[in-house]
Amino acid sequence: MSADLAHIRQVMAEADCLHDEAEVEAAIRAVARQINQQLAERNPVVFCVMNGGLIFSGKLATLLDFPLEMSYLHASRYRNQTSGGELFWKAKPEVSFIDRDVLIIDDILDEGHTLSAIIDFCHHAGAAAVHTAVLVDKAHQRKARPGMKATYTGLVCADRYVFGYGMDYKGYWRNAPGIFAVKGL
Repeated sequence: MSADLAHIRQVMAEADCLHDEAEVEAAIRAVARQINQQLAERNPVVFCVMNGGLIFSGKLATLLDFPLEMSYLHASRYRNQTSGGELFWKAKPEVSFIDRDVLIIDDILDEGHTLSAIIDFCHHAGAAAVHTAVLVDKAHQRKARPGMKATYTGLVCADRYVFGYGMDYKGYWRNAPGIFAVKGL
């Protein structure tokens, strides 16, 4: 079933811009500075969480000024829906990180169920340390683990349904040039 493109366009036309492109790019540079200071000598293996982390990972990686191995993993709870379900592994990491620092890059820390499962997976697979970088942390008290925070966070946003810079609305608008909230959600 194909999406109703008129509806998808209307969502963008009516969306509230929470963070414009300049703010998002500045946040990415700030995260990169922190990672450069803290992980440059740790030889981390860097994993992009697909599909949401793709844009953030790509932009962030070009700002990291140390050699690193990069790969991806694909785990989702949303599968183009607006609410999460059971964790589904589409592709597990193929690079070994036994006794290595691991940096997981994702688009958003919402409730954190997906990120929490990925962190546990990395620890069980022998990672020496697991670090997380998210572009957006959604401000609410429904985290999977009490007090859950990413190691590196670009922006904090309101508890609304957001899209842009990798985050999607029903599979669309990952390419939106800013962080937008769906009207009424």
